[in-house]
Amino acid sequence: MIPFRMDPVTHALAGAAIKQLGFKKKAALAVLVISSLAPDIDYITRFWGMDIFLRYHRGLTHGILALFVIPALIGLMPGLRKNFFYYTGISFLGYGLHLLMDLTNQYGTRILSPLDWEQYSLDATFIIEPYITIGLIIAVVMGRLNRKRASLIAAVALLLLFVFVGSKLVLHNKALDFLKARLDANTYKMSPLPNDFLRWWFVVRSGDEFIVGFVDLFSERVCIHERYRQDSSNLLIKKSMEERAVKNFLYFAKYPYASVRTEGENSVVVWRELAYSFRAGEHFVTKVVYDKNGRALKSEFRF
Repeated sequence: MIPFRMDPVTHALAGAAIKQLGFKKKAALAVLVISSLAPDIDYITRFWGMDIFLRYHRGLTHGILALFVIPALIGLMPGLRKNFFYYTGISFLGYGLHLLMDLTNQYGTRILSPLDWEQYSLDATFIIEPYITIGLIIAVVMGRLNRKRASLIAAVALLLLFVFVGSKLVLHNKALDFLKARLDANTYKMSPLPNDFLRWWFVVRSGDEFIVGFVDLFSERVCIHERYRQDSSNLLIKKSMEERAVKNFLYFAKYPYASVRTEGENSVVVWRELAYSFRAGEHFVTKVVYDKNGRALKSEFRF
């Protein structure tokens, strides 16, 4: 599983739920499912390496230009052209809901590309939200069993989806305000934890120091997990930034931290994205291995 996206099942279910709002033409379901999955066509970049995928996923196909262009291309597909505006319109709904759902989680989406390549994120939902998936499954199944009320069921389900995200966003902002009142820093990142509404993972930065931990709204505590201080003078760290994998990692990472360790006669520069450091093991990590002469032997990125 690629750990930074709404899963394709959830996106496909969202398309099926939109169809139940009253779009009854023969190809409506297929068009809505295709358009709901279409932004992730950028998965093709995985063939060029996982670091390339990391750099370009949620880029151009998740931007404002694609939102208008790709639904129109779907509407021009053979068999759909006679009802071009109808199918383009519902494709726009499916495609747009995908972008909006991706925008809610912490990975970041270049929603304004190609006008602006900055990553934007609401940081309200976790990568996989079973509550959203289960709710959409119930709505689609109930709609199939009760076709007379399918539109009402779908409308309620989609409304509850927005209520769920809105509620998580309120809790996110409350946790962020709570942290700011108790910990002074230059920049803050607050991310949701899996299946948890009241605990939020944070990364804060002041100069070369990073602090990570979590805010617990139930017990009203700020729990510091780790402190890191970046060694900006280390020559191997500086050298590693010339490697392709590290360049792509740094294009993606908002809170990158590098350290150097020794493995036998080799030195290993490890870059990690601290926004995901709540996960056990090495995730969202790029490594560059150097021999004793300072020659790069290999570099790799790990999800």
